[in-house]
Amino acid sequence: MRLSHLADYAVVLMTAAARRPAGERLSATALSEKTGVPLPTAQKLMGQLAGAGLFDSARGPSGGFALSRPASAISLADIVEAVEGPIAMTMCSGSDEASDCALDAHCRVKPHMGVVSNAVRGALGAVSLEHLCSPVEAGAQTRNAPSSASPDWAPAFAGAHRK
Repeated sequence: MRLSHLADYAVVLMTAAARRPAGERLSATALSEKTGVPLPTAQKLMGQLAGAGLFDSARGPSGGFALSRPASAISLADIVEAVEGPIAMTMCSGSDEASDCALDAHCRVKPHMGVVSNAVRGALGAVSLEHLCSPVEAGAQTRNAPSSASPDWAPAFAGAHRK
């Protein structure tokens, strides 16, 4: 399972905003420049994140976006769900309704996939935005993590093209 580019960018934007002083308003343009997320994408995501209640927004000369609550009260699951919708490991796990799956009528796994989806949501929910802003401890990086020479805001997939 991988985050989509949009979910990854949303995490990048949220962590950049969380590193600013509480209540400081930032424009989509400023966050785009700070993170490298393309401006049209940043604008789209900022609207989605504000719509999901993760950012407060204000118009005008002193307007912009600010976190709607402390970084410790926003989870990775909150961010992913704001962009991707409810976390469901399979198409059928998010609903009791019949799906277009050929196995749906006699599937014995379907009743259990909700448990799996809830476990994944719980794991993502246990990671706060505050935690994502803290430095990675030595030895805790994964094999695909960017090197220390990479910018700290780079999306997870940014290194996928480097070899």
